[in-house]
Amino acid sequence: MHDGTTERVAVDLGDRSYDVHIGPGVRNLLPDIVAGTGARRVAVVSARPPDWVPDCGRPTLRLDALDGEHHKTLAEVERLCLRFAEFGLTRSDVIVSCGGGTTTDVVGLAAAVYHRGTPVIHLPTSLLAQVDASVGGKTAVNLPAGKNLVGAFWQPAAVLCDSEFLDTLPPRELLNGYGEIARCHFIGADDLLGLPLPDRIVAGVRLKASLVAADERDGGLRHLLNYGHTLGHAIERATDYEVRHGEAVAIGTVFAGRLSGELGRIPPDRVAEHEAVVSHYGLPTGLPAGVDDAALVDLMRHDKKATVGLAFVLDGPNGAELVRGVPERAVADTLAAMPRAEK
Repeated sequence: MHDGTTERVAVDLGDRSYDVHIGPGVRNLLPDIVAGTGARRVAVVSARPPDWVPDCGRPTLRLDALDGEHHKTLAEVERLCLRFAEFGLTRSDVIVSCGGGTTTDVVGLAAAVYHRGTPVIHLPTSLLAQVDASVGGKTAVNLPAGKNLVGAFWQPAAVLCDSEFLDTLPPRELLNGYGEIARCHFIGADDLLGLPLPDRIVAGVRLKASLVAADERDGGLRHLLNYGHTLGHAIERATDYEVRHGEAVAIGTVFAGRLSGELGRIPPDRVAEHEAVVSHYGLPTGLPAGVDDAALVDLMRHDKKATVGLAFVLDGPNGAELVRGVPERAVADTLAAMPRAEK
C-alpha cells in the first residue's frame, strides 16, 4: 500500500463475511454500502463532527456518542436503543458508528441487541480502532467488576478505515494505537517495524481478519489477539483509565515477555525483544507509579480468560498461546521486577 491508494481486506465468515476498506477517503463508500443493505433509515452515532459521516440519502437520526471508557456502560446502550425505537428504526435498517474504539464497542453492542440484531457499519476514527477495535465483531461494555464483561459477537456489515481521520489525532492518540500494533510483533506480524503507518494498519487488519476467520467466537486461536491485554486491562482499571488502552497493552506486552522468561518458555534475548519492540514505538515499558502489585493480581483474576486461576497469552517455543493456571508466585515475582515510572 502507498499513500493515496486504498486496500480492501476481507473477513471471511461465510454469510457473515464483510470487507474492511483502508485508505484516504474510504468514508465516501458509505452511501453505496448503505444502499446495498436495502436500509430505508439510518441511525448515525458519532463522537466526531457531523461532516465526518457522508449523507446516505435516507432519513437519518444523528446521535452524539459519549466516547471514552467511562461511557462504555449498559446505560449508554439503553440510551441509544431508546432513541432508535423513537425514530422507528427496524432490523432492516442500518446503524453507523463514527468514533474511537469505545464508540465502536458501545454502538456495536447496541446494534447487536436492538431488535436482536441490526446491521452496523463502523467508521473508526482512531488508530487503535482502525487497527483493532472495529474489526472482528467483538462488542462489549464495562462493569464495575471488570472491563468488557458484558457483550456479544456481532459482525459489522463493513468497516471503513479512512486514513484521513488520523490526520487530526493528537500524538498521544497515535501512541495509543501503536500499542496494539506493537503486540502484533509477537502474534504473527513481526515485520512491521520498518513499514509506513498505512501499511502497518493493513498488516494488522489482515492478521486480525485471519484469526477471526479461523475462530470467530474466541474459543482458541483468537485468544492470541489478547497478547498483553491481561495485565493491560488491569492497569486500565487500577488507574481509572488514566493509562490509555494501547499504553496499557504495551506495558502488558513487556510483562508477558518477562513472565514467559520467568516460566522458562523463552530465552533472555526473546524477553529483551519485547521491551525493544515496545520502546521502538515510543510506548511505556514500565508499570505506572503508585499502582499496587496485589491489586493488579486481583484485577487479573477477573479477566475473561481466567477460568482456571490466572491466564495469560504467552510467547513460547511454538509461538504465542493461551496458558491457564499460571502460578501466582511467578506473576507476583515478575511484577515486582518490572521497572516503574517515576511519580
